[in-house]
Amino acid sequence: MSLVEVRIPDVGDAEEVEVIEICVAEGDEIPLGTVLVVIESEKASMELPAEVAGKIVGIGLAVGDIVNEGDLVATLETEGNLGPPNEAEGKVDQGDTNAVAQERSESRGPDDGNRDGRIDEGEARIEVRVPDVGDAEEIVVIEIAVKPGDSVSVDDPLVVIESEKASMEIPSPVDGTVKSVELALDDEVVEGTLVAVLVPVDPARMSVDAPRPEGVATSIMSELETNTPTIQPQPVEPGGQVADGTIYAGPAVRRLARELGVELATVESSGAHGRIVKDDVKAYVKRILTRSSHRDQAFLPVVPLEDFTKYGKIEEVELTRVRRSGATNLHRSWLNVVHVTQHDLVDATQLEELRGKMKREARMESLTPLAFVLKACALSLAEFPRFNAALGPTLETLILKKYCHIGFAVDTEAGLVVPVIRDVDDKDVIELAEEIAELSELARERKLRPDHMAGGCFTVSSLGAIGGTGFTPIVNAPELAVLGVARIDMQPVWDGKKFVPRNMLPISLSYDHRAINGAEAGRFVQRLGQILAEPESLSQ
Repeated sequence: MSLVEVRIPDVGDAEEVEVIEICVAEGDEIPLGTVLVVIESEKASMELPAEVAGKIVGIGLAVGDIVNEGDLVATLETEGNLGPPNEAEGKVDQGDTNAVAQERSESRGPDDGNRDGRIDEGEARIEVRVPDVGDAEEIVVIEIAVKPGDSVSVDDPLVVIESEKASMEIPSPVDGTVKSVELALDDEVVEGTLVAVLVPVDPARMSVDAPRPEGVATSIMSELETNTPTIQPQPVEPGGQVADGTIYAGPAVRRLARELGVELATVESSGAHGRIVKDDVKAYVKRILTRSSHRDQAFLPVVPLEDFTKYGKIEEVELTRVRRSGATNLHRSWLNVVHVTQHDLVDATQLEELRGKMKREARMESLTPLAFVLKACALSLAEFPRFNAALGPTLETLILKKYCHIGFAVDTEAGLVVPVIRDVDDKDVIELAEEIAELSELARERKLRPDHMAGGCFTVSSLGAIGGTGFTPIVNAPELAVLGVARIDMQPVWDGKKFVPRNMLPISLSYDHRAINGAEAGRFVQRLGQILAEPESLSQ
């Protein structure tokens, strides 16, 4: 019999690594690979498995403990002699983090993987990881573009990931061959999650200590997986649990559950391989609140469910992630913002004449009225700073923004997205038109990054040539206002003597009545109309 200590491996520069789950108890007889504990940093969670089969004779941690490299996880009693024991205590030398893991790493063959992208037995490998995704949450894999053995070039997409707001491709940083793909459809990922391992075409150009290519991030997950073996998935039971009671859920999901006081063991899972995702936790809370709503009138009444098959054939299709997220955000804004919408007609005759002239001179077909509208909004926001603001968290202050970033809505197959153009006040109409075209193309190709849609002060939603005489756009909170623009239409206008044909542009301004009153909104719309009707200042 031998005693083996399992200790916390190298966790890189991660701070406040917390024990969130103890998966075994003293006296348990466990096989190789059994998960002992689950630890979590601010970016990722990691299961620590047993490197040997044996009996648990001691557990050195408790749920909630903050751990560091070398901390004792558990002591196992196992058959055989796995290494030189400490003669005084019969334990592995405390200088070793894990004797078995060290032995395994020394005997690792060429097929065990090379996770730091260095040269290994004549073959260089590059790890591609999820880059910085800002503050986006619930990022899932929606497309796998390659498979092991495929040849790829620089910037070829490997996978497509999607957050609540947008989707983006993760490209190959080198020319080479796909050694392995480490993700599956519907997997949730965070910054640093391993995407794929590539073998570059010209390994001779890589030095042994070459830095990782741009876009390759590290996290506690990547640090730990070099010291722990891969655990094969176990059969999943209802509630996201496997046979030994382990609950599969990511760090963000566990944090949300703790904040809401939800026991994950009671939550039904819907994610890939039985993982519990945030929507599962939210759905659980919603069911509890719905049951309570019958007793508490403070809750919104629930729309009754109906069986539509009683009336004829139906087809139920799944909403895209972008549409689901958009619906949630719009509902939140509608419930929290005190909406008022003001409509007006702007004489855009001179604007259309100027736009036609500039299109001919610049030979630019993409010069749409939207570029002029964005520039006019920037000029109006400078004169009415209350519209370029946000309410403070206590609703007792107004946060005035000294920058002018304006978002514009783009209709895509996946749903509506709102890229943001920065410093609109410092750009001319041609520059704005070029940026509108570029961001719109990225949106349609699902290549917008989170930073492309962050930091907006004001939003413009244009129906373009679709038509309509006005609509009521919903404020994109925490912004205070949004401008809706319908189609320019030729209309007869009385000039005092006769009716003359004029190009009229319908505009609709929705605003948060808690911060902006009707008179202020009226003056803003009036000034915006003047700028668009006399557009000389827009071409400067």
